[in-house]
Amino acid sequence: MTGIDEVWIGIGGVALLIALVGLGVRVYVAAALTGFLGLLCLKGWDVAAAVAGTIPHSKTVTYPLSVLPLFILIGFLAFHAGLTSRLFEAARRWIGWVPGGLAVSTVCASAGFAAVSGASTATAAVFSRVAIPDMLKNRYGKRLTAGVVAAGGTLASLIPPSAILVIYAIIVEESVGKLLLAGLIPGVVSVLIYAGLIVGMCAAKPALGRPIRGFTWRQRFASLPGAAPIFLVVGIIFGALYSGAATPTEAGALGAMVVFGMYAWRAWRQRALPEMSKRLREALMETAKLTVMIFTLIWGVFLFVRFLGFAGLPEVFADWVVEIDMPPLAIIVCILLAYAVLGMFMDAIGMLVLTLPVVYPAVVALGYDPIWFGIVVVKMAEICLITPPIGLNCFVVAGVARELRGDGGQSLAIPLQDVFRGIGPFFAADVITVAVLLAAPEIVLWLPNAMG
Repeated sequence: MTGIDEVWIGIGGVALLIALVGLGVRVYVAAALTGFLGLLCLKGWDVAAAVAGTIPHSKTVTYPLSVLPLFILIGFLAFHAGLTSRLFEAARRWIGWVPGGLAVSTVCASAGFAAVSGASTATAAVFSRVAIPDMLKNRYGKRLTAGVVAAGGTLASLIPPSAILVIYAIIVEESVGKLLLAGLIPGVVSVLIYAGLIVGMCAAKPALGRPIRGFTWRQRFASLPGAAPIFLVVGIIFGALYSGAATPTEAGALGAMVVFGMYAWRAWRQRALPEMSKRLREALMETAKLTVMIFTLIWGVFLFVRFLGFAGLPEVFADWVVEIDMPPLAIIVCILLAYAVLGMFMDAIGMLVLTLPVVYPAVVALGYDPIWFGIVVVKMAEICLITPPIGLNCFVVAGVARELRGDGGQSLAIPLQDVFRGIGPFFAADVITVAVLLAAPEIVLWLPNAMG
């Protein structure tokens, strides 16, 4: 079989994968099936069966992958320990005085929770329960309320510890630690742009969201101990990673231990150990379910990646991209626009695992830093979480709000169309953030380069 024949089989495999995903087949099933059939065509039954039989074990026992369940566990433990509501209250007291103060507080508290969670949909679900009742009670516009919570949830994709950054690192075989550190400053930039947008909107039109005033300095400082555990865990994780004192897995284990210890101490003081035991089981089960889902996705994707490698498609695509008579920046912009279109129809993880095996070698061939590209492409994945018609965070916010009730028992439901309308300004803010990262790559690379 000639090389050209192999490349065309690879192209046919990509087309089959896209068709299966479009028909509603789960990404891991579509990727594994396409990869196995492709290997069968290229190398025969013995090779296809051998690769399919060894990948689930070989890719599960890799050390970098062990960080995922630990970061996921930290988020669930923090939620069940009630750290989120105390973090929001602290942000509310300290930031509520600015125009749109509750909305800005929600963004900042979401960023804080993202730094121990790593799951965007979980962050959106948590702050739908915590922030929406308070904002609607203070007569914030429903669209702004929903948009803030949905957009704030996306910060967990970028601010470490981020599950999707770890998945990117595993797929392209880059340093997990450097990618996690690289996401910090762009995450802060996203928070600042979101906050500036909210303040500007509410200053121009105060009815959207008025300031919350009346807190004394004593009340503000009294809220800090409740939020301190979040900052302590974040400091431990980043300190361990930046100093090199611990690997990402060890930092994740240390963070999970600290959150668990704080939760146990609080439960013992409040004589609520039986309730804590119940919530701990829930956190462990939720962690196990999400971890198994991600691991299964990785198995299917690596089978597909192995097929593409045998077909030689990534190399052919990289050579073709390099030969295009366009500036490298223009090519990168076109690739990002393609991600924006894909994000309208696919979830973030599925989009990355589908495209990275082919796109990543081309980007590296153009001379771009793989760490920088990882942060930019994950930022694009954030945008996909609030882009209709799939926009998963928007569905989460609408679904949770449907179950909420106000103090008088009235429904706090927010129609899905209002959620999608509410994220419009934040979509524009994300586009600005991507432009900043394109114009100033050092924002992404400074911290991981300083790590050495």
